[in-house]
Amino acid sequence: MQCSSIRLAILLVLAMTLPAPAAEVLRIPLVTDIGTFDPDNGFEIGGISAIDSVYEGLVEYAPGSTKIVGLLATSWDIAADGLTYTFHLRDGVLFHDGTPLTAEAVKRSFERRRDGKLILSYFLANVASIEAPDPATVVLRLGHRQPSLLDALASAWGPKVISPAALAEHDGGDDAATWLNRHAVGTGPFVLTGFNPGEDYVFERNPDYWGARPFFDAVQLPVVPDISQQILQLQAGDIDAVPDGYPVEQLAMLPPNLVVTAAPSMTQFQLYVKPGTPMDDAAVRHSVLTAVNPALWIRDIFGSHAALSKSLYQNTMLDPVDPITFPTDFESAKAAIAAFGPVNLTIGVQSEVASYTRIAELMAAELATIGVTASVVVLPVGAAYAMKGDAHAPDMLLTIANPDAAHPENQAKTYFTAGAVLNFYGRSLPAADRLVDAAGLETDVTKRNALYERAGQMYFDAGFVIPLVDVDDVIVHVQGLTDFGLRPEFPQGNIDFGTVRRIE
Repeated sequence: MQCSSIRLAILLVLAMTLPAPAAEVLRIPLVTDIGTFDPDNGFEIGGISAIDSVYEGLVEYAPGSTKIVGLLATSWDIAADGLTYTFHLRDGVLFHDGTPLTAEAVKRSFERRRDGKLILSYFLANVASIEAPDPATVVLRLGHRQPSLLDALASAWGPKVISPAALAEHDGGDDAATWLNRHAVGTGPFVLTGFNPGEDYVFERNPDYWGARPFFDAVQLPVVPDISQQILQLQAGDIDAVPDGYPVEQLAMLPPNLVVTAAPSMTQFQLYVKPGTPMDDAAVRHSVLTAVNPALWIRDIFGSHAALSKSLYQNTMLDPVDPITFPTDFESAKAAIAAFGPVNLTIGVQSEVASYTRIAELMAAELATIGVTASVVVLPVGAAYAMKGDAHAPDMLLTIANPDAAHPENQAKTYFTAGAVLNFYGRSLPAADRLVDAAGLETDVTKRNALYERAGQMYFDAGFVIPLVDVDDVIVHVQGLTDFGLRPEFPQGNIDFGTVRRIE
């Protein structure tokens, strides 16, 4: 007995003198700073995965898919009339401040977003009432049927649940909006512990997290606006990944300690066409389609990390029965342009990102071969959002479509329908819009998709918009990192800090 006690004492002394294992820290750079950490009041892009590592909603998209699965809700029921959604909450969930998750907490957060005139209030605009009949049940009653509601709730920017205690304590007359710009109290796998604008953001693992324990003890997000600097830091071992923007032409020349992880995304390059240009003529438009055919340049710009777009909806969102095709007869295109007369077009590029300019320049070169003179103009920041009715706007706009949820309604009613916030030239096609409205009420996915596909084909045939390519989410990282939890609906480069891990 005495020997056992002595051995135990020796082991305890050794345990106290041995160094603690080094903390596992994930270091991922941000290209742009985080403007606000308020999950209801900012449309963050690069930093949305950071916000989603701290806050959680009722449901989410499963990694690598658009399948909706439970998060803070374990299950839900939809009434036969499609107007009532009942969610059953997970038991034993705590906010970072120790407050328990209850239906009243969800109700408080959802009402804050819906009623607070916040940037993301529109996600719950159709929710007429939010009820908490018991601590484990939340009921949403809609103003009208909205089959896309679950997608809205699963969105990266969808409604999250904030600690009601924190909201009460830091109200300040603004529903805690000022405090939540730089602080956070959610239920997620990580806790925000360092908020240093322009420098870095630090997160530590939540010891009381209800779900699977994250691999990393901490996550550090340094702000590194220049991609070339990110690449140098990755090669020097100062960061663990370049999550987005690594030049495609350099991917074949990576050092042996760096690898690529790629997955399909909902980032689709598109050309929007201004009314009142030579493109209004069907023969000219047909000829232009011949020259801008993405099959001619997709590999030169994206290598193997992009796919030809099949429709006006991202390939991972909708697989069309009859994919859009481009004409290929250059001689006929050249003859049609010669018969029409001189055609001069300007291609406005929404961003200075190299891929935009390279696509536009390659299309301009192909247009020259059929007799069309095309010039490329990089637009000032924000100019693309003020082109409606502007006679001096470029004839075509090259930009990307990346909707805030994976339902086709989010694509159509953001970019194509009359009055859509990103209908860049303000064009209108009522017959197609009616199909979109009908599709938005359809619960049968096959019938729904058929309606959206028909509407998309009509917008395309009318010369409103030209889909080009869907590009992959491409992350360059150190060897050993895996399980990034990429979701097609997320903006490119947003890693799930709760699932990513390091293996030997």
